[in-house]
Amino acid sequence: MLLTLLNIVLPVIAMAGIGFLFGRRQGYEPDMSFVNHANVMVFCPALVLSVMIEYPVDLVQSWPLAVAGVLIIIVPGLLLGLLSPFFKMPRAALTVPGMFRNTGNVGIPLMMLAYGKSQLGAIIVLFVLSNVLQFSLGLFLLSRRSSRWLWLRNPNVWAAVLGLLVAPYRDYLPPFVRTTADLAGQIAIPLMLFSLGVRMSRDRLAGIGPALRINLLYLLVAALTLPLVLWLLPLTPEWARLVVLSAMLPPAVLNYLLCEQYNVEPRTVANVVLLGNLISVLTIPLVVWATLAWI
Repeated sequence: MLLTLLNIVLPVIAMAGIGFLFGRRQGYEPDMSFVNHANVMVFCPALVLSVMIEYPVDLVQSWPLAVAGVLIIIVPGLLLGLLSPFFKMPRAALTVPGMFRNTGNVGIPLMMLAYGKSQLGAIIVLFVLSNVLQFSLGLFLLSRRSSRWLWLRNPNVWAAVLGLLVAPYRDYLPPFVRTTADLAGQIAIPLMLFSLGVRMSRDRLAGIGPALRINLLYLLVAALTLPLVLWLLPLTPEWARLVVLSAMLPPAVLNYLLCEQYNVEPRTVANVVLLGNLISVLTIPLVVWATLAWI
Protein backbone atom coordinates (compact mmCIF):
# COMPACT_ATOMS: atom_id res chain seq x y z
CA MET A 1 0.00 0.00 0.00
CA LEU A 2 2.83 2.40 0.81
CA LEU A 3 4.40 1.86 -2.63
CA THR A 4 0.99 2.37 -4.27
CA LEU A 5 0.47 5.58 -2.34
CA LEU A 6 3.94 6.85 -3.24
CA ASN A 7 3.21 6.17 -6.91
CA ILE A 8 0.13 8.42 -6.60
CA VAL A 9 1.34 11.21 -4.31
CA LEU A 10 4.95 11.57 -5.51
CA PRO A 11 3.96 12.61 -9.07
CA VAL A 12 1.88 15.38 -7.48
CA ILE A 13 4.92 16.58 -5.54
CA ALA A 14 7.22 16.06 -8.55
CA MET A 15 5.05 18.19 -10.84
CA ALA A 16 5.05 21.02 -8.29
CA GLY A 17 8.83 20.51 -7.98
CA ILE A 18 9.26 21.00 -11.73
CA GLY A 19 7.42 24.30 -11.47
CA PHE A 20 9.55 25.27 -8.48
CA LEU A 21 12.84 24.55 -10.30
CA PHE A 22 11.67 26.28 -13.47
CA GLY A 23 10.64 29.37 -11.50
CA ARG A 24 13.98 29.43 -9.66
CA ARG A 25 15.98 29.33 -12.89
CA GLN A 26 14.27 32.37 -14.40
CA GLY A 27 16.08 35.68 -14.19
CA TYR A 28 12.81 37.50 -13.66
CA GLU A 29 9.64 36.93 -11.66
CA PRO A 30 7.27 34.80 -13.78
CA ASP A 31 3.77 36.22 -14.13
CA MET A 32 1.42 33.26 -13.82
CA SER A 33 -1.78 35.31 -13.56
CA PHE A 34 -2.81 34.76 -17.19
CA VAL A 35 -2.06 31.02 -17.02
CA ASN A 36 -3.95 30.61 -13.74
CA HIS A 37 -6.91 32.57 -15.10
CA ALA A 38 -7.00 30.40 -18.23
CA ASN A 39 -6.86 27.27 -16.09
CA VAL A 40 -9.80 28.32 -13.91
CA MET A 41 -11.89 29.61 -16.81
CA VAL A 42 -11.11 27.06 -19.56
CA PHE A 43 -9.32 23.88 -18.53
CA CYS A 44 -10.99 23.26 -15.14
CA PRO A 45 -14.49 23.56 -16.65
CA ALA A 46 -13.43 21.12 -19.36
CA LEU A 47 -12.25 18.69 -16.67
CA VAL A 48 -15.55 18.92 -14.78
CA LEU A 49 -17.58 18.50 -17.96
CA SER A 50 -15.57 15.56 -19.32
CA VAL A 51 -15.67 13.63 -16.03
CA MET A 52 -19.43 14.12 -15.63
CA ILE A 53 -20.09 13.00 -19.19
CA GLU A 54 -17.89 9.92 -18.94
CA TYR A 55 -19.18 8.91 -15.48
CA PRO A 56 -22.88 9.89 -15.18
CA VAL A 57 -24.06 10.59 -11.64
CA ASP A 58 -27.35 9.23 -10.28
CA LEU A 59 -27.96 11.43 -7.25
CA VAL A 60 -31.42 9.93 -6.62
CA GLN A 61 -30.22 6.41 -5.83
CA SER A 62 -27.03 7.62 -4.19
CA TRP A 63 -28.65 10.24 -1.93
CA PRO A 64 -27.03 8.99 1.34
CA LEU A 65 -23.60 9.17 -0.27
CA ALA A 66 -24.39 12.58 -1.76
CA VAL A 67 -25.56 13.97 1.58
CA ALA A 68 -22.47 12.54 3.28
CA GLY A 69 -20.29 14.17 0.62
CA VAL A 70 -21.89 17.54 1.36
CA LEU A 71 -21.65 17.17 5.15
CA ILE A 72 -17.93 16.33 5.16
CA ILE A 73 -17.40 19.67 3.42
CA ILE A 74 -19.90 21.89 5.25
CA VAL A 75 -19.38 20.71 8.84
CA PRO A 76 -15.56 21.13 8.83
CA GLY A 77 -16.09 24.58 7.29
CA LEU A 78 -18.37 25.57 10.17
CA LEU A 79 -15.93 24.27 12.77
CA LEU A 80 -13.00 26.04 11.13
CA GLY A 81 -15.02 29.23 10.92
CA LEU A 82 -15.53 29.11 14.69
CA LEU A 83 -11.79 28.59 15.23
CA SER A 84 -10.61 31.21 12.72
CA PRO A 85 -10.26 34.05 15.30
CA PHE A 86 -7.36 32.10 16.83
CA PHE A 87 -5.39 32.21 13.56
CA LYS A 88 -3.74 35.26 12.03
CA MET A 89 -5.17 34.80 8.56
CA PRO A 90 -8.42 35.61 6.75
CA ARG A 91 -11.30 33.29 7.59
CA ALA A 92 -11.73 32.21 3.97
CA ALA A 93 -8.01 31.30 3.67
CA LEU A 94 -8.36 29.00 6.69
CA THR A 95 -11.74 27.44 5.97
CA VAL A 96 -11.75 26.86 2.20
CA PRO A 97 -8.64 24.60 2.00
CA GLY A 98 -9.98 22.65 4.99
CA MET A 99 -13.32 22.09 3.29
CA PHE A 100 -12.20 21.02 -0.16
CA ARG A 101 -9.91 18.03 -0.29
CA ASN A 102 -7.87 16.49 -3.11
CA THR A 103 -10.65 14.21 -4.38
CA GLY A 104 -9.43 14.46 -7.98
CA ASN A 105 -5.85 13.66 -8.93
CA VAL A 106 -5.14 11.91 -5.59
CA GLY A 107 -8.56 10.75 -4.42
CA ILE A 108 -9.87 9.05 -7.56
CA PRO A 109 -6.87 6.77 -8.30
CA LEU A 110 -6.24 6.10 -4.61
CA MET A 111 -9.83 5.04 -3.89
CA MET A 112 -9.93 2.84 -6.98
CA LEU A 113 -6.71 1.08 -5.96
CA ALA A 114 -7.73 0.77 -2.31
CA TYR A 115 -11.39 -0.26 -2.70
CA GLY A 116 -11.73 -1.51 -6.27
CA LYS A 117 -12.77 -0.15 -9.65
CA SER A 118 -16.34 -1.25 -8.96
CA GLN A 119 -16.66 1.81 -6.69
CA LEU A 120 -15.82 4.25 -9.48
CA GLY A 121 -19.40 5.51 -9.79
CA ALA A 122 -19.57 6.35 -6.08
CA ILE A 123 -16.10 7.92 -6.21
CA ILE A 124 -17.22 10.21 -9.04
CA VAL A 125 -20.29 11.27 -7.01
CA LEU A 126 -18.00 12.57 -4.26
CA PHE A 127 -15.65 14.19 -6.79
CA VAL A 128 -18.44 16.00 -8.63
CA LEU A 129 -20.08 17.22 -5.42
CA SER A 130 -16.77 18.59 -4.18
CA ASN A 131 -16.16 20.39 -7.48
CA VAL A 132 -19.64 21.88 -7.66
CA LEU A 133 -19.43 23.14 -4.06
CA GLN A 134 -15.90 24.46 -4.53
CA PHE A 135 -16.90 26.49 -7.57
CA SER A 136 -20.05 27.79 -5.89
CA LEU A 137 -19.74 27.94 -2.11
CA GLY A 138 -15.93 28.09 -2.24
CA LEU A 139 -15.92 31.03 -4.65
CA PHE A 140 -18.69 32.67 -2.62
CA LEU A 141 -16.44 32.56 0.46
CA LEU A 142 -13.28 33.70 -1.34
CA SER A 143 -14.83 36.61 -3.21
CA ARG A 144 -15.09 39.79 -1.18
CA ARG A 145 -18.36 41.42 -0.17
CA SER A 146 -18.25 43.63 -3.22
CA SER A 147 -18.55 40.57 -5.49
CA ARG A 148 -20.39 37.93 -3.48
CA TRP A 149 -22.26 36.68 -6.55
CA LEU A 150 -19.26 36.60 -8.86
CA TRP A 151 -19.24 32.81 -8.62
CA LEU A 152 -22.41 32.70 -10.73
CA ARG A 153 -20.32 33.89 -13.65
CA ASN A 154 -17.76 31.11 -13.16
CA PRO A 155 -17.88 28.56 -16.02
CA ASN A 156 -17.06 25.66 -13.69
CA VAL A 157 -20.50 25.89 -12.09
CA TRP A 158 -22.22 25.85 -15.45
CA ALA A 159 -19.95 23.06 -16.70
CA ALA A 160 -21.21 20.92 -13.81
CA VAL A 161 -24.84 21.80 -14.61
CA LEU A 162 -24.28 21.07 -18.30
CA GLY A 163 -22.59 17.77 -17.45
CA LEU A 164 -25.58 16.66 -15.35
CA LEU A 165 -27.96 17.54 -18.18
CA VAL A 166 -25.93 16.05 -21.04
CA ALA A 167 -24.61 12.88 -19.37
CA PRO A 168 -27.78 10.77 -19.97
CA TYR A 169 -27.46 11.50 -23.70
CA ARG A 170 -23.70 11.13 -23.99
CA ASP A 171 -23.99 8.38 -26.62
CA TYR A 172 -25.60 10.89 -28.96
CA LEU A 173 -22.77 13.39 -28.65
CA PRO A 174 -20.32 13.60 -31.57
CA PRO A 175 -17.07 11.85 -30.55
CA PHE A 176 -15.03 15.00 -31.18
CA VAL A 177 -16.98 16.86 -28.47
CA ARG A 178 -16.09 14.32 -25.79
CA THR A 179 -12.51 14.06 -27.05
CA THR A 180 -12.03 17.84 -27.03
CA ALA A 181 -13.41 18.17 -23.49
CA ASP A 182 -11.20 15.32 -22.32
CA LEU A 183 -8.05 16.78 -23.92
CA ALA A 184 -8.66 20.22 -22.45
CA GLY A 185 -9.49 18.74 -19.05
CA GLN A 186 -6.25 16.78 -18.93
CA ILE A 187 -4.34 20.09 -18.89
CA ALA A 188 -5.98 21.34 -15.69
CA ILE A 189 -4.38 19.29 -12.91
CA PRO A 190 -0.74 19.29 -14.17
CA LEU A 191 -1.00 23.02 -14.80
CA MET A 192 -2.32 23.60 -11.27
CA LEU A 193 0.65 21.73 -9.81
CA PHE A 194 3.17 23.49 -12.03
CA SER A 195 1.71 26.88 -11.10
CA LEU A 196 1.87 25.98 -7.42
CA GLY A 197 5.58 25.17 -7.79
CA VAL A 198 6.28 28.43 -9.61
CA ARG A 199 4.51 30.35 -6.86
CA MET A 200 6.58 28.61 -4.19
CA SER A 201 9.80 29.42 -6.09
CA ARG A 202 9.20 33.16 -5.83
CA ASP A 203 8.80 33.12 -2.05
CA ARG A 204 10.92 31.76 0.72
CA LEU A 205 9.67 28.38 1.87
CA ALA A 206 8.67 29.72 5.26
CA GLY A 207 5.78 29.22 7.62
CA ILE A 208 6.24 25.46 7.89
CA GLY A 209 5.19 25.52 11.56
CA PRO A 210 1.86 27.32 10.95
CA ALA A 211 1.20 25.20 7.84
CA LEU A 212 1.74 22.03 9.87
CA ARG A 213 -0.60 23.20 12.63
CA ILE A 214 -3.27 24.10 10.08
CA ASN A 215 -3.04 20.69 8.39
CA LEU A 216 -3.29 18.92 11.75
CA LEU A 217 -6.33 21.07 12.51
CA TYR A 218 -7.89 19.99 9.20
CA LEU A 219 -7.40 16.33 10.10
CA LEU A 220 -8.87 16.95 13.56
CA VAL A 221 -12.06 18.64 12.35
CA ALA A 222 -12.51 15.89 9.74
CA ALA A 223 -12.11 13.23 12.45
CA LEU A 224 -14.72 15.02 14.57
CA THR A 225 -17.14 15.26 11.62
CA LEU A 226 -16.99 11.64 10.49
CA PRO A 227 -18.68 9.90 13.48
CA LEU A 228 -21.68 12.23 13.12
CA VAL A 229 -21.98 11.59 9.37
CA LEU A 230 -21.60 7.81 9.70
CA TRP A 231 -24.21 7.73 12.50
CA LEU A 232 -26.79 9.92 10.74
CA LEU A 233 -26.86 8.34 7.29
CA PRO A 234 -27.64 4.80 6.03
CA LEU A 235 -24.32 4.34 4.27
CA THR A 236 -23.22 0.97 2.96
CA PRO A 237 -19.78 -0.19 4.19
CA GLU A 238 -18.36 0.57 0.74
CA TRP A 239 -19.74 4.10 0.81
CA ALA A 240 -18.60 4.65 4.40
CA ARG A 241 -15.01 3.78 3.46
CA LEU A 242 -15.07 6.27 0.58
CA VAL A 243 -16.52 9.02 2.79
CA VAL A 244 -13.90 8.48 5.51
CA LEU A 245 -10.99 8.56 3.08
CA SER A 246 -12.42 11.59 1.23
CA ALA A 247 -12.60 13.58 4.46
CA MET A 248 -9.00 12.74 5.37
CA LEU A 249 -7.41 13.57 2.01
CA PRO A 250 -4.94 16.50 1.75
CA PRO A 251 -6.14 19.95 0.63
CA ALA A 252 -6.86 20.25 -3.09
CA VAL A 253 -4.28 22.09 -5.20
CA LEU A 254 -7.18 24.05 -6.68
CA ASN A 255 -7.50 25.85 -3.33
CA TYR A 256 -4.20 27.58 -3.99
CA LEU A 257 -5.18 28.48 -7.54
CA LEU A 258 -8.44 30.12 -6.44
CA CYS A 259 -6.78 31.92 -3.52
CA GLU A 260 -4.20 33.24 -6.00
CA GLN A 261 -6.95 34.45 -8.32
CA TYR A 262 -8.86 36.21 -5.52
CA ASN A 263 -5.69 37.34 -3.66
CA VAL A 264 -6.62 35.58 -0.41
CA GLU A 265 -3.31 34.70 1.31
CA PRO A 266 -1.96 32.71 -1.68
CA ARG A 267 1.50 32.27 -0.14
CA THR A 268 0.15 30.79 3.10
CA VAL A 269 -2.32 28.57 1.25
CA ALA A 270 0.46 27.34 -1.07
CA ASN A 271 2.49 26.23 1.98
CA VAL A 272 -0.56 24.54 3.51
CA VAL A 273 -1.44 22.69 0.29
CA LEU A 274 2.09 21.47 -0.44
CA LEU A 275 2.77 20.38 3.14
CA GLY A 276 -0.64 18.73 3.37
CA ASN A 277 0.14 16.56 0.35
CA LEU A 278 3.52 15.64 1.89
CA ILE A 279 1.87 14.66 5.18
CA SER A 280 -0.63 12.49 3.34
CA VAL A 281 2.15 10.01 2.55
CA LEU A 282 2.03 9.14 6.25
CA THR A 283 -1.65 9.65 7.08
CA ILE A 284 -3.45 8.06 4.13
CA PRO A 285 -2.02 4.51 4.59
CA LEU A 286 -3.26 4.63 8.19
CA VAL A 287 -6.71 5.77 7.09
CA VAL A 288 -6.98 3.12 4.37
CA TRP A 289 -5.89 0.41 6.82
CA ALA A 290 -8.44 1.61 9.41
CA THR A 291 -11.31 1.64 6.92
CA LEU A 292 -10.52 -1.87 5.69
CA ALA A 293 -10.06 -3.21 9.23
CA TRP A 294 -12.98 -1.56 11.02
CA ILE A 295 -15.69 -0.81 8.45
